[in-house]
Amino acid sequence: MTAEQALRPLPGDTGEPPPGIFSRQYAAATLTFATVMFLTGFAALAVVPTLPTAAEDLDGVSLFPLVAGGFVAASLLGGVLGGHWADRSGARRPLALGMVLSVVTLLVSASSVSVWQLVAGRFVDGLAAGMVAVSVTTAIGQSYPEYLRPRMLAMMSASWIIPSLVGPPVAGVVAEVWSWRTVFYGLAVLTALPAVALVAVLRKAPSAESDRTPPAGERASRPPLLVAGMLSLGAALGQYGVSGWDARHLLFVAVGVALLVVFAPRLLPEGTWRSARGLPTAVLLRGLTSGTYFTVEALVPLMLITERRVAAVTVGVAFTASAVLWAVASWAQGKLLQDVARHRLVTVGGLIMAVSVAFAVAGSFAGVSPLLAMAAMPLAAIGMGMLDPCVTVLSLSHSSPDRLGHTTSAMQTNMNLGQVVVLAFATAVLNAGLAAGTSRLGGYAIAFSLLLVPTLLVAVVAGRARKDVPGPG
Repeated sequence: MTAEQALRPLPGDTGEPPPGIFSRQYAAATLTFATVMFLTGFAALAVVPTLPTAAEDLDGVSLFPLVAGGFVAASLLGGVLGGHWADRSGARRPLALGMVLSVVTLLVSASSVSVWQLVAGRFVDGLAAGMVAVSVTTAIGQSYPEYLRPRMLAMMSASWIIPSLVGPPVAGVVAEVWSWRTVFYGLAVLTALPAVALVAVLRKAPSAESDRTPPAGERASRPPLLVAGMLSLGAALGQYGVSGWDARHLLFVAVGVALLVVFAPRLLPEGTWRSARGLPTAVLLRGLTSGTYFTVEALVPLMLITERRVAAVTVGVAFTASAVLWAVASWAQGKLLQDVARHRLVTVGGLIMAVSVAFAVAGSFAGVSPLLAMAAMPLAAIGMGMLDPCVTVLSLSHSSPDRLGHTTSAMQTNMNLGQVVVLAFATAVLNAGLAAGTSRLGGYAIAFSLLLVPTLLVAVVAGRARKDVPGPG
């Protein structure tokens, strides 16, 4: 089905009931996308809780920002590549390649003999994840009318429920009883056959847009992949640079920041960083929210496992609770709160995330139970589950049908930029505090407190992303 067909008047306009996401017209697409989210969610939720343990086992705790950030850096390139490819020939080909790469990266990471091989594995995983995320979002925009998109995005979040219930706790137990490597190898075996089957289904599925040749003007307006590559390089250099506090590391930070400043604006809508009304603000919101959540999800488990000595299986429970509550909040915004303006839900979600950051700060003090810091993760997930689909809907509402791939690529790019910048900044503050003689827990408290800035900024500028305001005022 083409984008034009997806956006035509609803059957309800002629007296027929409007079709749902499981109607005969959309059932195949819905089940395909749900399968993709299930597989990627299961792998992601099982791997992430084991990364602090893997970094510690490979004597690479100081490089943990690069272990986490290498994934994000590659996602920048994967997102742009997936968006270009999806606009040119439909979303199914980049989606299939992304699924194959996601299996390969598990094998690379599982066999790591050094932290640098683990970084390489995470980099490939980020490339795959970027392609898959943009391809799925683009396909939803191309395949569903606007009134079904919030429900479909909620369905994508719901597809993570079973992986979230099973993945983190089982991964924690396996890592404690056997090894974190067993987690990676096991996931590769479990996901290989379904991934191959999905690729076969996607190859057989008809694609009405596979032969579409973009107009010359549209091709010229797209950012070159070289720009995305330089941006990924800058992100990776920056993440490595903040792992230390000497002249060599500062040089890497300087080069990385320079590349980001020069190339990032070329991949984003004009006015993104100054929160211009419409799509630029929606893209900005994606960067601020995802950056904050990613940093909480990366640094809170690292602090709990390496400093507060919380068991990996316990941290896995926090990941499970986070994923479930994200899905519940996402379902609520699409079903119970469907009549509430999307930008208002973004504001509420931002404020919830601010409260979660306060929990992380409080839980960083030695005299306070580490469970308070752990509670920051599921609370932040509630905020993200509520606002993230709303930000996506707002961005799609500002995009023409033939530019959906470009729009979702910009959203993915700024999501990854936000994750890189916020995590790097928090890590730099943490390392600066340690260099100045602050205790490690004190450094974490300072780093977490700075996350209040992006969360409160989200609540302030969310209204500028709404579509129904044509001008200033």
